[in-house]
Amino acid sequence: MNNRAQKKIRLVLVDDHKILRDGLKQAIGREKDMVLVGEADNGRDAMVIAGQTRPDVIIMDVSMPDLNGVEASRQIINNHPDQKIIALSMHDDKRYVMGMFKAGVSGYLLKTNAFEQLADAVRQVAAGHSYISSNIAGTLIRSALDKEDAPDDSDELSSREIEILQLIAEGKNTEYMAEVLHISKRTVENHRRSLRKKLKLHTIAELTRYAIKKGIISL
Repeated sequence: MNNRAQKKIRLVLVDDHKILRDGLKQAIGREKDMVLVGEADNGRDAMVIAGQTRPDVIIMDVSMPDLNGVEASRQIINNHPDQKIIALSMHDDKRYVMGMFKAGVSGYLLKTNAFEQLADAVRQVAAGHSYISSNIAGTLIRSALDKEDAPDDSDELSSREIEILQLIAEGKNTEYMAEVLHISKRTVENHRRSLRKKLKLHTIAELTRYAIKKGIISL
């Protein structure tokens, strides 16, 4: 008789739709080699929980309020390079897919995929492999073959400026930004001026359109 307990894959689930989280929690609970150790409904809380629970794999939505999955993934991987992230999204266009892979995620699936595919992705990523669902493989191939891709000017923005841009596009004011980012209002204003200068966009409407175009927020 083998008394050695099987090491379970520790998971954190991040999605702003509670009904989806509840469904995935039930499905994960039926997997003998997985355990859910935390959940969050936005990218900012995900960063905190990732540091507190030290999961093996994070299942990350892409479009979320306050801090999107792309920027949350980038910061989590920078701070905890041993943690693996799988993007789980309704979006299959290049902005989101390439944004997540540039951030360093190890896998990408659509929410229309069966849970069995997600479970397989979790096991593969936890073992150190990458996972790409077949229905987004074409997106990656087209992106790799597209020789006319212009440099992405959003790459010039710092992580903090991207956070500020998302909050501006969501209609948040300077006081709110200073509070959630734990910085002064003067620092917020400095970041706002910097990103307007870099992007050559000066109105909230222009910045919001840009954020939507680049997939920083979604409609």
